[in-house]
Amino acid sequence: MRSRLLPLLIILLAGILLALGFPLAVSQAQAEQQNVVVDRIDDTARFASLAQFVTSTSQPDERRATLQRELDRYHDVYGIRAGVFYRDKRTMAASPGGWRVPGDGESQGAARPDGARAFAEALAGRRSHDPPQVWPWQRDGRIAVASPVIRDGDVAAVVLTDSPTGQLRSRILRDWLVVALGESAAMLLALGAALRLTGWVLKPVRTLDRATHEIATGKFTSRVVASAGPPELRRLAHSFNEMAGNVESALEQQRAFVADASHQLRNPLSALLLRIELLALELPEGNEEMASVRAEGKRLARVLDDLLDLATAEHTDASHVVLTDVAEVAAERVAAWRPSAEQRGVELTFAGQTAATGWADPVALSSALDAVVDNAVKFTPRGSAVTVLVRAEGDRVTVETADGGPGLTDEELERVGDRFWRSSRHQNVSGSGLGLSITRALLAGSGAGLSFAHNTPQGLRVLISVPRSAPAAGPPGEATAAQ
Repeated sequence: MRSRLLPLLIILLAGILLALGFPLAVSQAQAEQQNVVVDRIDDTARFASLAQFVTSTSQPDERRATLQRELDRYHDVYGIRAGVFYRDKRTMAASPGGWRVPGDGESQGAARPDGARAFAEALAGRRSHDPPQVWPWQRDGRIAVASPVIRDGDVAAVVLTDSPTGQLRSRILRDWLVVALGESAAMLLALGAALRLTGWVLKPVRTLDRATHEIATGKFTSRVVASAGPPELRRLAHSFNEMAGNVESALEQQRAFVADASHQLRNPLSALLLRIELLALELPEGNEEMASVRAEGKRLARVLDDLLDLATAEHTDASHVVLTDVAEVAAERVAAWRPSAEQRGVELTFAGQTAATGWADPVALSSALDAVVDNAVKFTPRGSAVTVLVRAEGDRVTVETADGGPGLTDEELERVGDRFWRSSRHQNVSGSGLGLSITRALLAGSGAGLSFAHNTPQGLRVLISVPRSAPAAGPPGEATAAQ
């Protein structure tokens, strides 16, 4: 979720910064050019005052020479072309020599068309005030500014300057670099703020996700402590805790009912079985009906015992999880079941690593292995083999029990381990259908797992996986949100 939310925030912030940065960059370029235009207007006004003496004095040649020297010095110092032209575009004085107004021969070095527009504005009695904007990528860009020379209330001549823009473009680039650095710094700050914001918003979501996963895997005591984050997520955490409490209460009532019912039914069933045995003494030996009644009574007794074991197994937690030699426990259970397997004509062997430690409840692991090995031996035909293999892979220790029985179909693999479920092909084998359910409950309470797969060439593989790392410290079943 963070990978989707963070890019949206970054794009939004980048759009805001660019929307602010572009107008700022344009305004800075315009301000720099305006400063240049103001300076050129001042210069043309000074030359216009000198040109007035040329047009009004009785000694125009001497005044024209003075004006020419000023224009030459101005061009030599600043590199700006400047000239004073009569209304008919004849040159009064210009520097460099030969520079003319557009339209008067268009000789090499003539002013740009912008100069013609500025000259026309000055002839109309207006000073240049808004020449086209020059941008840094316009390497041949120049600025033309003109001012009228007024005599007797009429425009007698025009002062025209044509300025290079190299320094102006450099200043604009420098200003833009400062803006870009500022935008980059603001973007980094915005990125940091977005990371903190998404972390603040999503950390309670991750906590809720972790607690939900714990409940889904059987840890119904998991709760969320949301002390920070948006108010909506805090309310969601409170609602989640209420839901988890209700689910735990309902399951607790269900387990209590199963345990109580199983316990209460055992005494009447024991009395019933005793009466059946007494009644059998009055009947002929080998009575088929009596044998059937005995078998059904014993089957009912096994079902009640399994229900009580299942209710007890679902109460287990991780409080008894210790560092355990899983290979040693597996080898011990194989040795304990080998005589029973031999009586059935099944070869039971142990293979794999002789030492592999993991974090498990030894009693629960032993009970689970008993159920799995018993199930494998029960369904393996005479003359076949059952192998218990221990191996350590990554962060798990796996105990694999492979038998040579008829196995299960893909559809049956999806249902194996469900309560009271038994394959329709194995109804003749004694059992209640609760053994693997009890095994899964025992393993889930200690953090282990149970899975099933096909065996090659035939049979079933049952895998018990035990974590090799210690369980997380802290109060069990409690997740804390962002502080």
